[in-house]
Amino acid sequence: MKNLIAVAALALLSFSGNAQDKKKEDIKAIKSMCGCYEVEFNFAETFNYSKDENYKPSKTKHETALEWVELVEDTPNKIVMQHLLIVSDTMIIKHWRQDWEFENTKFYQFFKDKTWKFQTLPKDAVKGQWTQRVFQVDDSPRYEGTATWVHVDGRHYWENTTDAPLPRREHTIREDYNVTKRTNVHEITKAGWTHDQDNEKIVRDDSGKDVLLAKEKGTDYYKKVADSKCVAGQKYWKENAALWKNVRAKWQTIFDRNKDLNLEAAVNKKPLFMHLFDLKPTAAKAESDKIIDSFVK
Repeated sequence: MKNLIAVAALALLSFSGNAQDKKKEDIKAIKSMCGCYEVEFNFAETFNYSKDENYKPSKTKHETALEWVELVEDTPNKIVMQHLLIVSDTMIIKHWRQDWEFENTKFYQFFKDKTWKFQTLPKDAVKGQWTQRVFQVDDSPRYEGTATWVHVDGRHYWENTTDAPLPRREHTIREDYNVTKRTNVHEITKAGWTHDQDNEKIVRDDSGKDVLLAKEKGTDYYKKVADSKCVAGQKYWKENAALWKNVRAKWQTIFDRNKDLNLEAAVNKKPLFMHLFDLKPTAAKAESDKIIDSFVK
């Protein structure tokens, strides 16, 4: 009996050790997406299913950019990374943000328009997994999903399918669909990393019924370059970090309500990001809090 107990204890220790090693490898992969990158964005509509003979697919899109990815928070179970587009030394655009949380059970799943449904999953369903949360430029939510980082045959990648709002490149020019079902693959490469997407453009009604309009392929290539190329982005973040820390903190109090979220599209004829981008880096937290509160229904 003692031998059986000893064997079981050793097996448990071995499993625990392997799990910790795996988690360390996950964290290494996630954090390797930080730094300075030359980015190539590519999107092409591949198939359309519209019954409208006058349907016009989105134009194929190729763009390049220089981007700094700042490591904002680094704890054992949560990693926060802010993307900054560097247009010039004096023009920096706060871009999207991605958070990674280990074995998260609480989710805000995008439904349609400006609505997210709060959901929970059992702990067993997310064991060993990381949730990626993606946020708008104003730190309001976009989409999130959970999956396991895979490290096999020299590859390091994470794959998940989830619903999302229209991408910025589409929402100002397309009104014929209202949900993007995204299959996202983040893969670490020798050159940097890639963000591969297989997207479905969906028309969703109030009952949740979906009609597939078209499919799209997207691949973003992040090529690592010297950090010195992104000094302007680093400088911007040092000057503006306090403002955006306040904004993130306010959003967290809203997320912590653990209930469905509905947002206004505009207040005083301006979207949220324009209100926040108008603030000075030294703006008081009460000022940014008030703006965000005005958008939460």
